[in-house]
Amino acid sequence: MSYQKNFINLKQSQQTTKAYHQTNPQGLVPAWEDDSGSYGQSFAIMLLLEDKHPTPALLPSDPAKKAEILSVVQHIACDIHPLNNLRVLNYLKNKLHLDATGVNAWYAHWIQLGFDALETTLSQTAGRYCFGDTPTFADCFLIPQMYNAIRFNVDLSAYPTLCRIYEYANTQPAFIAAMPKNQEDAVE
Repeated sequence: MSYQKNFINLKQSQQTTKAYHQTNPQGLVPAWEDDSGSYGQSFAIMLLLEDKHPTPALLPSDPAKKAEILSVVQHIACDIHPLNNLRVLNYLKNKLHLDATGVNAWYAHWIQLGFDALETTLSQTAGRYCFGDTPTFADCFLIPQMYNAIRFNVDLSAYPTLCRIYEYANTQPAFIAAMPKNQEDAVE
């Protein structure tokens, strides 16, 4: 599959430009454009790619197993990430005038609340990854949240299963390639 990358610099607010809003009216990243249209939201993009390019499969064909994985995905995508994305953190800082300590406390609270439930769930299902020894959508959503939790100095000692999954994933080529520091537009 060939594709063209277009980097959007969030620190420079490139996602707020009129040009970017033509691709994604929400002004959020990521966005995907192909011959069938433009799409926002990671989950929708991943479903599209899973349907168009089913190998390797990141979702099982068994409906119950798929629902179990998608439950974890939705937990991360709907209950954890939206409370801690850049526009929320900027609102807390710039509009509500929380200092770094207040913003970090907000972040840690919602991560820990979400991770408490994930640790309970995934301790029952995990192998090397969230659901056994093959990566799924759940891993694609968990790993960035773990990265951000570490970036914000959240204490992760209560989450040995999540940490083990994160550590293993970060030894695998696809996850290494996806690390923020390994992106072409990464800045130190």
